[in-house]
Amino acid sequence: MLYGCRGRRPPITRAVLIRVFFCSIFGLTLNQITYFIGLKNSMPTIACALSNLLPALTFVLAVVFKQEDAKLKTLGGLAKLTGTLVAVAGAMTLSMYHGPVVPIGQSAIHLHSANNAVNDSTRGTIIGPLLVIISALTWAIWFIIQAKMGNFYPAPYSSSALMLGMATVECSIIGVFIVPYKQEWSLFPSIRFVACVYGGIVCSGIGVCMMSWCIQRKGALFVSVFSPLLLVIVAVLSWAFLREKLYLGTVLGSVLIVIGLYAVLWGKSKEMEPHKVDTPEDIEMH
Repeated sequence: MLYGCRGRRPPITRAVLIRVFFCSIFGLTLNQITYFIGLKNSMPTIACALSNLLPALTFVLAVVFKQEDAKLKTLGGLAKLTGTLVAVAGAMTLSMYHGPVVPIGQSAIHLHSANNAVNDSTRGTIIGPLLVIISALTWAIWFIIQAKMGNFYPAPYSSSALMLGMATVECSIIGVFIVPYKQEWSLFPSIRFVACVYGGIVCSGIGVCMMSWCIQRKGALFVSVFSPLLLVIVAVLSWAFLREKLYLGTVLGSVLIVIGLYAVLWGKSKEMEPHKVDTPEDIEMH
């Protein structure tokens, strides 16, 4: 399997460019636009929790496109199906049920932008969570396409660079049409500049390359099941820095999503267990 690109990169053909184009559309352009608009009309913890639908959606698409076998007559297959249904139920709970505030107190850390962030995030409706779910779906589609890309063009760093370049052009064109005002493109206040640099270098640059490499080695479903770690990190940071309140619906929905995801992971691990074959020694012992 080819992982390095220097001196060994396969030729970039028209077929490769077409596949990279679809990767850029689903993996970055549509994913980023729907996620950021959804985040603006929701709360960070809710947006992060709904993003954890990614493994369940990836599993469904992988079965549809025959990258995974449902195997509903086996324990592992039933676990994956049940986990998918539980994760979807958690997403619906989190999106539609608010509930009382969980009394965990307030963080002693205060940021100047915290009050505005909380006020902006609490004015959302069902549109915010819905867009985040669509974002997770487009990302799952990218996982499936990227898995095929690894077999067709086994150079993850080069394909990631091409994908990021195409997505930059696509997002710029869409941005100019949707927000044609120059002041909206300003990098001031400084938080805009920090967010753009961090998002470009860490999230898109390093993150996409690492995920492409991991998908090529372990498959789409394996990579997607690590997304629940994000939920814990975001929940803690949102409470600490943005003073975001934690609601009962968020907790219940998040727990269901995590349980569902790890049921899928357990089912996948059961399917990957090697079946023991009786040796002549075992037969004699019986």
